[in-house]
Amino acid sequence: MELRQAALEVARILQDAGKHALNDQTNPRDMKSLELSDDHLHFTSDLDKRLAQFISNRITYVDVFDGFWQFRPEECHPGERYWCVGGIDGVINFAHDMPEWAITVTLFEFNEQCSAQPILAVVHAPALGLTYLAVRGSGAIRIRRTPLGDKREKIIPSTTPSLDGAVVSFGMSYVPAESKRSLDVVARIAGRPADIKRVGPVSLDLCKVADGTYDAYFEPHLHKWDVPAVSAGAMMVWEAQGHLSQWNGDGVHWRQENDVVATNGLINDDLRQYLV
Repeated sequence: MELRQAALEVARILQDAGKHALNDQTNPRDMKSLELSDDHLHFTSDLDKRLAQFISNRITYVDVFDGFWQFRPEECHPGERYWCVGGIDGVINFAHDMPEWAITVTLFEFNEQCSAQPILAVVHAPALGLTYLAVRGSGAIRIRRTPLGDKREKIIPSTTPSLDGAVVSFGMSYVPAESKRSLDVVARIAGRPADIKRVGPVSLDLCKVADGTYDAYFEPHLHKWDVPAVSAGAMMVWEAQGHLSQWNGDGVHWRQENDVVATNGLINDDLRQYLV
């Protein structure tokens, strides 16, 4: 199946899955359904498991390719493709009945250097009625649910030329030492941006850089369990012609922790000087 058609099929799958997840959110829930283990916040319920099973099963009818990211072999080969299915990105927002949460799918392909690169991604925010799609070399689009039906729009980053007057978003961890790095950057840039937002989750923050809502986003210490959300959001930024890298300018590595910064491509150097 051609990748653009596959992306649309995956978007429909996530929209169906999102209806079930949104129904779960609107039902009363015990706030103790979140717990921290190995510095990772997750549901004590089986919601993520049910979502992953539903999405993964449906994706196999689109194209199974070489399987799923979490089951890939230690040694992969050029041309192999693996689906990366995420759970709820933004579990704190979800558990507190906030609308800013998403579910994601990324398709990775191993290049000639046996480096995994995202080539297709979908981010769906059920409570916001937004779906973002990107395919390698084809740009990125946003689908908005409206009273008159779905509206598709090609997205591009903002044209804000400087950190002065920009709108910047940031992410932070529930781990104190990791949060401090984010807040230290916020303190250093305070007074330059017009506003500094903290809403999350990472997949939606990156999508909002891609569509020009934010001029930039940064977050340190994104972990291996963040790969589904980060890879999907990164794909939107890259295909929208924005900039995304690690804080030191290196590319993102999908097998290790990353300090991520995304911008409209114009204020990258201006912001990076504060990222230490």
